[in-house]
Amino acid sequence: MKIAQKYSHLNGEEYLIVHYNQLYKEIKAVIASINANDFKTKISKEKTKIGKKLYSPIDLNTAFDKAFQKVGWNESRYSYYITLNRELMEKSILMPTNKQKKFLEDNGEIAPIYSYNQTDFVKNKIAVEVQFGKYSFVAYDLFVKHMLFYSGGVINLGIEP
Repeated sequence: MKIAQKYSHLNGEEYLIVHYNQLYKEIKAVIASINANDFKTKISKEKTKIGKKLYSPIDLNTAFDKAFQKVGWNESRYSYYITLNRELMEKSILMPTNKQKKFLEDNGEIAPIYSYNQTDFVKNKIAVEVQFGKYSFVAYDLFVKHMLFYSGGVINLGIEP
């Protein structure tokens, strides 16, 4: 595969080049190592494309999983408790999960809600979230997942190839 387009929000690519150039090279090498044509295995059942071979998002994700794990990138989960009180949320977000609930309850929250976010690959505070076929989730990845992992001190930068 290849990188067809780039959008470097807040100079993210430049940050990678200067501070994490080796990791950036790894990411580009993983992408280049995947031959998309090998994953044109899904047979369409859609009315307008019946019988046509399409790219298999599941198989492509599996290939990316293997390739990134081979060079030491792993999934990361970030657990937290939710409150609508912004001030409490900002104070609790950096606490360990087991202390967040007590802190929120001690400050008047009756039933804090447990939640978590997961990102596909993280290494040295750089996250990579791979998305195929679910374009509506790209905004969620950028504005919720990456932002939460950043706010929680898990990552410094998020990438959506």
